[in-house]
Amino acid sequence: MFSGSFVAIVTPLKDGKIDFEKFEELIQMHIDKGTNGIVPCGTTGESATMSHDEHKEVIKFVVDTVKGRIPVIAGTGSNNTKEAVELTKYAKQIKVDAALVITPYYNKPPQEGLYLHYKKIAAEVDIPIVIYNVPGRTGISIAPETVARLRKDFKNIVAVKEASGVLDNVSRIIELCGEDFDVLSGDDALTLPMLALGGKGVVSVVANLVPEDMAGMVKAFNEGDLEKARKLHHKMFPLIKAMFVETNPIPVKTALGIMKICPDELRLPLSAMSEANLGKLKKVMKEYGLI
Repeated sequence: MFSGSFVAIVTPLKDGKIDFEKFEELIQMHIDKGTNGIVPCGTTGESATMSHDEHKEVIKFVVDTVKGRIPVIAGTGSNNTKEAVELTKYAKQIKVDAALVITPYYNKPPQEGLYLHYKKIAAEVDIPIVIYNVPGRTGISIAPETVARLRKDFKNIVAVKEASGVLDNVSRIIELCGEDFDVLSGDDALTLPMLALGGKGVVSVVANLVPEDMAGMVKAFNEGDLEKARKLHHKMFPLIKAMFVETNPIPVKTALGIMKICPDELRLPLSAMSEANLGKLKKVMKEYGLI
């Protein structure tokens, strides 16, 4: 159902407010440059510092701007199950293509709690659901066996964004869930290895900067051109690593600001990049030809 390069799109800010004019330009750029789908209100989109009204406003804006040209997978997760249900219901109401639902953060529920969390959402909202596993952010990892249990019990749970950094998890999920269950990389650096294991694509940070290259890598692999896919992987690799010299989305927003694509404004508690890391970022960007 979901294949290719999906951009974990940044949320442009201006004087503390969402810059919808710039947001529209970003979305159109991605459509023009071959990005296969848009993922608003994720980690890279600073969803943690959005109000609920802003969250809904952003999702609706993206859906209205995309106009069905490419899929929209909207972040609707929360560590409060009731809130996650509410946001996912809203996403269905405005006709997003799928909901990206992060594992509950901070609470650190057991596997049974994770199962019941997703059960509640999937049972109440008939919309395609993508589980988002990112233990480095949430403090908890959903086990492949729990993913498989959810897949078996709820046909609207259709995919997982796997960002644990553990390739064994990818193999196990595909083994347990079957190849019709989509596994998307949540780690740009591991996208090519995950494709080789049977993954379908990526929800990408670096695609904010180089949408054509990330989309091109996935397309090349899917068309059997492994040599081209490898070349694009190695080309992007230093830039991918630079995206995480500080907490995401600090580097990617800083880079977009340097490229004059969108403002580099962040919301507290995220702060401006250190001078030392800024120098490293600019060096990599210059070598890539972005500046």
